[in-house]
Amino acid sequence: MSTQTSDVRVIAERLAYSLADGRTLFSDLTLGFGRERTGLVGPNGTGKSTLVRLLAGELRPSAGSVVRTGSIGYLPQDFRVAPDQPLADVLGIAERLSRVDRVLAGEASGDDLDLVNADWDLRERAEAVLARLNLSHLRLDRPVADVSGGEATRVALAGVLLAEPDFLLLDEPTNNLDAAGREALYGFVEGWTGGLLAVSHDRGLLRRMDRIVELTHAGARVYGGGWELYRAQRAAEAEAAAREFASAEHALKRARRDAQALRERQARSDARGRRFAETANIPRIKLGMMKETAEGTGARVRETAARLVEDGRSRLDAARERVDEQARLALDLPSAAVPAGKIVVDVDQVTYRHPGAETAVIDGVSLRITGSERIAIVGRNGGGKTTLLRLMTGELRPERGTVRLGLPSTEVAFFDQHTQRLRDGESVLQNYRATNPDVDETAARHALARFLFEGEAVHQPAGSLSGGQRLRAALACALNGWHPPRLLVLDEPTNHLDLDSLEALESVIRGYDGALLVVSHDAAFLDAIGIGRRIELG
Repeated sequence: MSTQTSDVRVIAERLAYSLADGRTLFSDLTLGFGRERTGLVGPNGTGKSTLVRLLAGELRPSAGSVVRTGSIGYLPQDFRVAPDQPLADVLGIAERLSRVDRVLAGEASGDDLDLVNADWDLRERAEAVLARLNLSHLRLDRPVADVSGGEATRVALAGVLLAEPDFLLLDEPTNNLDAAGREALYGFVEGWTGGLLAVSHDRGLLRRMDRIVELTHAGARVYGGGWELYRAQRAAEAEAAAREFASAEHALKRARRDAQALRERQARSDARGRRFAETANIPRIKLGMMKETAEGTGARVRETAARLVEDGRSRLDAARERVDEQARLALDLPSAAVPAGKIVVDVDQVTYRHPGAETAVIDGVSLRITGSERIAIVGRNGGGKTTLLRLMTGELRPERGTVRLGLPSTEVAFFDQHTQRLRDGESVLQNYRATNPDVDETAARHALARFLFEGEAVHQPAGSLSGGQRLRAALACALNGWHPPRLLVLDEPTNHLDLDSLEALESVIRGYDGALLVVSHDAAFLDAIGIGRRIELG
């Protein structure tokens, strides 16, 4: 490292950033980071990745400044490499290694000799860093196409570490990692002695953080004491918000009753006044004055009644904003239970080879799902988990062996991580009614409201939804109709979800009583949704 770790500082001072369309992601943001490990969380769209890029110097702020003491290492969420590139390119050292090789072969130019001095042991240093991330089995000349996405991510991190940074910025580093890759990253993080800021929704990684920073549209909040304390504080805030929401609902109902009582009392008073005017011998001028007075009183009463209701509605709207998705998604879903012992899927000695591949990705696999079992398929990246799902749902045909589905295909719902079941050009309401054609618009709106698509939100095009909203809409369409599927198949559903959306998904899945088959590397997610059996591939 280039400086003493105690001197490491990354400070954002009154930082602001606006998008090209003029929208402001955040403003007047002041945060400081030292050698502690910090997790950055918050809803999608609040600017977490943008903030990390600003801290790394990849973007220029609209206002404010970033002060850095020490060197920065940055691992972006997405990085592009060609499949035929060697891993030395991913590490960023291919040309430097070639220079060393030319010198050793006696073919060096003058420039090679001038630049090679610091790189004599570069290959050994690269191999040591790879070993630190449990990648010692990889050769530097191996092409990217021959490694998994998770291995490529760890190789990219190794390239960052080769520069010996003082402070690490990691943007969703576990997104493509299998369980073994995640454990390797967790171990690295625990042993890291420099500063670190990680954007993540991976609770296993967040538990290794010393503090949590939550970024929302309202700004940033710092929670000291790590993940468990953050969750405890958030739970207390959610409980208080839920109490306020219930109180606001009750207050609005009371305001409506009071407003109606005021209107009825005024109506009775007006009726008495009209009867008195009809029977009393009162001059016309005085009658006119009495009418004006009554009309003024009636207007004030109507205004008071309207204000009571509007104040109650405003309080309820404010309370609703503070209640998180998980609390509001405590759903009572229609039953999709499968009788115990009924075969849902039977896979017998199945082998599958991708077109053009020399070896089978799945070889002689057998398994059976019966009743409302909740099963997770786990294993290393590239081990055939998604392929097995597609074989089981009939999207692929096995080379050998048989797959028997014990349910009609209309009773199976398959969700990949991109939720392609939704039609991007159609609204949430249109998608729901296309999936549930026997449901009228009123019932459809009620069903979508239970999944938090209320009012005008049902008219949002599916293509404009965030990852969490999109998954919520797809689940609403599939699970909340009159004929929900009895087998729900999920392929890496937690990728690209923020924490609130992830916990909302867990809440929905816990309420589903049909058979469940899920591929996920997120151990906390699998525990939360009550997985009863794990099948390991690869």
